[in-house]
Amino acid sequence: MKAKVKTTNRKRERGFTLVETSISMVVMMVAGLAVSSLFVFSMQNNVGGNERALAMAVAQQQLEQLRSVTFEDATMSAGTTTSTISNGDHNYSVVKTIANETNPNGSNKQLRKITITVTPLGGSHGEWTRTPVTLVAHRSTLAAGSFLVP
Repeated sequence: MKAKVKTTNRKRERGFTLVETSISMVVMMVAGLAVSSLFVFSMQNNVGGNERALAMAVAQQQLEQLRSVTFEDATMSAGTTTSTISNGDHNYSVVKTIANETNPNGSNKQLRKITITVTPLGGSHGEWTRTPVTLVAHRSTLAAGSFLVP
């Protein structure tokens, strides 16, 4: 009698039904779509990272140009300038701000704060690839004075 029970159980185990197969295909399709959207997001993020790295290179180049001139040079005078720079096939908006640092009593230090903000222009991969990169540096003179940065 026990042998007969085993054969009847095996007859009931015929495989998957059409409904079970359809449900498993839907679950696999949802998982596949999630993975493919993640792949697209990572590709876009890599492009944005590349744009930001190129913008950082432009900002560092602009800062090095300011470091190569003397403290008294006209390009080191306080103020804000905006320009557009082409580097390869990319265009960038460059905003240079130079500000005099002051002592607590209001007198000028022999120290200037340089802020360079570079924003990629154009870009075919969306608004987020145009996030700006900002470098901040301080430049002092060789003359004796108070250079304490708060």
